[in-house]
Amino acid sequence: MAMVEMKVSQLTVDPFTNMPLLILADADGREALPIAIGPVEAAAIASELEKIPLERPTAHDLMKTLVKACAAAVLRVEIRDVRGTTFYAAIVLSTAAGEQAIDARPADAIALALRAGAPIRVAQQVIERGRDVEAMPAMAIAARDETFRDLLESLPDEDFGKWKM
Repeated sequence: MAMVEMKVSQLTVDPFTNMPLLILADADGREALPIAIGPVEAAAIASELEKIPLERPTAHDLMKTLVKACAAAVLRVEIRDVRGTTFYAAIVLSTAAGEQAIDARPADAIALALRAGAPIRVAQQVIERGRDVEAMPAMAIAARDETFRDLLESLPDEDFGKWKM
């Protein structure tokens, strides 16, 4: 399975659904993948991106600590499949028994990858499926239109609900 390394490019709010939207992009910025996520996961990702110190560990901080306590390490996160509008991911760990892939929701996997400094990889077939207009959230469909994209880029963060990055 061909994989493309991607990074969190943007964390925003879909103005059509008012739900958080995570945008992954490749190093060249030619490929992008929008993923609708939950508000709790969005907050966990935003706090890590902004390096906001928290009084207590989040669930993702706990996962990182547990992985380390078990003498394992997060090697990478892989977004392997998309069916309908549901994305499927795995956290790939290095353990004493070798590599282990653990099924995970993409937002949780990405939140852990950010904390562990691990790469995020997306299957080429998932990126290609992301181009399928019927499978993507309304925001992603609209963002493909250059005029609409320019309008979105010009909106102030406060008007659009963007998390500062």
